[in-house]
Amino acid sequence: QVQLVESGGGLVQPGGSLRLSCAASGDIHTMYDMAWYRQAPQKGRELVAKMTRDAATTYADAVKGRFIISRDINRNTAALEMNGLRPEDTAVYYCNADVLVQVGPGHRQVNAWGQGTQVTVSS
Repeated sequence: QVQLVESGGGLVQPGGSLRLSCAASGDIHTMYDMAWYRQAPQKGRELVAKMTRDAATTYADAVKGRFIISRDINRNTAALEMNGLRPEDTAVYYCNADVLVQVGPGHRQVNAWGQGTQVTVSS
């Protein structure tokens, strides 16, 4: 019903930058919160940044001042600009969204995840 596809991960040196993108498709009626999570090896999945439909943002303390989340309401896309990358930012990054899905004549709210994109920060 809803598919989220991330892109933009890769290998970068400490201090470098990367931009992740997330594109949503499917039977979307309304996109609510969009967020980025990450999961490092042997660690749980954690929230990195979130943006509501009204553009209110939340950031993890570890990324404040370095990462910027953005979204395009009309295109159902989101992005994460990551600057000043550190080795501890190495993780699989996932796009997440709360979506009101069209189901026949009605709607249903779902929480969708992308497949993840690897970000590796290493010299």
